[in-house]
Amino acid sequence: MSRRSTTVMAAVALVSALTVLTAPGAAYASPARPAPPSTSDSSRDLEQVRAELDGLYHDAAVATEAYNAAEEKAEKQSGQIVRLAKDIVAGQKKLDRLKSRAGAAARQQYRDGGMPPEAQLMLSDDPSRFLDGADRMRQGQHATKGLLGEMARTQEDLQTYAQDATRNWKKLEAGRKEKARAQKKIKSKIAAAEKLESQLEKKERERLKELEQQAEYKQQTAWLSSGVLKDIKGSASARGKKAVAFATGQLGKPYVWGAEGPGSYDCSGLTSQAWSAAGRPIPRTSQEQWKQLKHIDIKDMRPGDLIIYHDDASHVGMYIGDGAIVHAPRPGRNVTIAGAGSMTILGVVRPDA
Repeated sequence: MSRRSTTVMAAVALVSALTVLTAPGAAYASPARPAPPSTSDSSRDLEQVRAELDGLYHDAAVATEAYNAAEEKAEKQSGQIVRLAKDIVAGQKKLDRLKSRAGAAARQQYRDGGMPPEAQLMLSDDPSRFLDGADRMRQGQHATKGLLGEMARTQEDLQTYAQDATRNWKKLEAGRKEKARAQKKIKSKIAAAEKLESQLEKKERERLKELEQQAEYKQQTAWLSSGVLKDIKGSASARGKKAVAFATGQLGKPYVWGAEGPGSYDCSGLTSQAWSAAGRPIPRTSQEQWKQLKHIDIKDMRPGDLIIYHDDASHVGMYIGDGAIVHAPRPGRNVTIAGAGSMTILGVVRPDA
């Protein structure tokens, strides 16, 4: 068995043990809980620091998803501009061919002379031959009219393509500005968080990490104590298994905002790439995953489903079973396994519904 598989099993086993120990009415000893926060001023100050850091990293996560959305839009708009450019080139070539044909028709008409048909009939030695020629002339006139109509339609198409390209360029430029604003906000929030953490002594940083774990533990315990897992018995689909295998295969890789692998990920970068690897492309951002994918009741949840967190859908993790998720938490952390209820759940979505 690989070391990574062993790590995944150990982490899930830990969550499973916690599930049993916190189930309502279970006749087991309570698990050894982390030491409760001290009531000293120092601990109260650290709790304030933890809350402030949570806020900063949350704001960074919101800005990251805005950046990802702008990036996704820019890719689509760039693709549309390329397609329109190809349409314009093809349309221009068609218009050149039509103009060439129209010119040839005009030259032929000039060679035939601009003499009125009545005069041509009077001067003709063979009236039947003249009538044949007149019939061909009418056919030519109809063809010329059709040619001119096609030229006009082609010119209209070219004008439409040009207008669409202009609109897409404007959207692309607006997206660049939006992306730049999000990038600036991400960097400022992360910088503020890092500055705040750098001001702490080593013992305070260790204590701060304990407080973070205690807060997660408290939420996970409350979630499990509700008996929620007793109804969750769904089995992963074939694609769900592939998605879970991909996501858990990234354990230990660092969180980097805007990253989609292979060396690092942000939260939605991990889930979108996992499902892409499973053969089911999904939206890039957690907000769009929440908007576009099918919503599932928690009791119907199965491994591979995505749990969306916070009221603004700013975070996402992948359910892997036994009350656990795999996710990319935040800057300064690595892809890890955590309790599915350790954060405020907005809802669950299923990519392969």
